Amino acid sequence: MPGKFVFPGGAVDPADADIFPAMSDDLTKSLSVESGSDPRGLAAAAIRELWEETGQIIGTPGDWPDAPPAWQGFAAAGYRPDATPLTFFFRAVTPAGRPRRFDARFFLASATALCTDPDDFSQADDELSHLQWIDLDKARHFDLPFITQVVLAELRAHLANPKAPYDPPFFRNDDEALLVQRLAGRSPL
Repeated sequence: MPGKFVFPGGAVDPADADIFPAMSDDLTKSLSVESGSDPRGLAAAAIRELWEETGQIIGTPGDWPDAPPAWQGFAAAGYRPDATPLTFFFRAVTPAGRPRRFDARFFLASATALCTDPDDFSQADDELSHLQWIDLDKARHFDLPFITQVVLAELRAHLANPKAPYDPPFFRNDDEALLVQRLAGRSPL
């Protein structure tokens, strides 16, 4: 999305399915309920894309001599992926007929879970530019894609009551009557 401020992300690579990062039971369960996709592959892809696009690492220290090619830079930094800090937060699918479609999962992690300096983006590839942390209240003033605005609104609502049970929303932009539903099938937004 040229010229837009977006979250790091991308596709699940075939090698991601073979990574098997450590995962919490809650993450495994929430990803299993919402999709037929392999939860470990989804979590591994999130960690890899974060690494590739920002240079930030969520992992545990360790040797990984047999890392797949897409993971060799991550392994060379001295880490193995660890999805334990991730929380599955949101899913969105673009409508049929769009030239570029996505079926995206959004994850949250505390910046304290980063193994790298949060202000050092020097290891990032060149896919994204202007890498920076943005205060949530200031983010709405940036040029954001519509779905990013929706996800940030959900995050604001969640942060207002973080101890409430959380049921990730599914934004399925193919039904005008009901664009957002909760993945566990409970009440829509």
